[in-house]
Amino acid sequence: MAEVLKLYSYWRSSAAYRVRIALNLKQLAYEIVPVHLVNNGGEQHSESYLELNPQATVPTLLDGSRIFRQSMAIIEYLDEAYPGATALLPSTARERARVRAIAQVVACDIHPLNNLRVMQFLERDFSSPVVERDRWSRHWITTGFNALEKMLDDNSSTGLYSDGDAPTLADICLVPQVYNARRFGVDLTAYPTIARIEQQCLGLAAFENARPENQPDAPSQAG
Repeated sequence: MAEVLKLYSYWRSSAAYRVRIALNLKQLAYEIVPVHLVNNGGEQHSESYLELNPQATVPTLLDGSRIFRQSMAIIEYLDEAYPGATALLPSTARERARVRAIAQVVACDIHPLNNLRVMQFLERDFSSPVVERDRWSRHWITTGFNALEKMLDDNSSTGLYSDGDAPTLADICLVPQVYNARRFGVDLTAYPTIARIEQQCLGLAAFENARPENQPDAPSQAG
């Protein structure tokens, strides 16, 4: 009997959120191991966790004895290692390039500028109050969404989802970032295509079950 995959995750981490969606779309059984990024100075800095992930970040995926890090690498690993279920990348090189480009607007350009490490650095080293940190996050999300909306709205490849009529890596990255946009108070009325695709995705159990509030370590669940 195959070992159950083990995902080290934090309920509100958008990188972990991506991997949860991917695992659900691939219909793979997995166990969540919560890593609280704030309590006790951040459990990701513990010696035991640093042995798994020297970057002190989530997610980390264990597949048997093999350790995988970085959400984008994990997702592509899952797609290649478990090809029997839903494909997360399209079949042609052109389509894969477009999907990766959309995904990387989020994963490379938006998310790194407003993740927890950056917010903590701005607070600790620059004494930036929360109002300024939130403004910083809104600026970079808005900048990225301005580009994404054009990429999605002005392309015949956009269907029910970011590329065609089945969810892909692009949607896996987009939905958690829309969650973050709402969290930081970004007005989404300027992004009707992004909002439509998000709602299409959330109609699927794979996305719904991966939502932060539905995780075992979410505050409402943990008490």
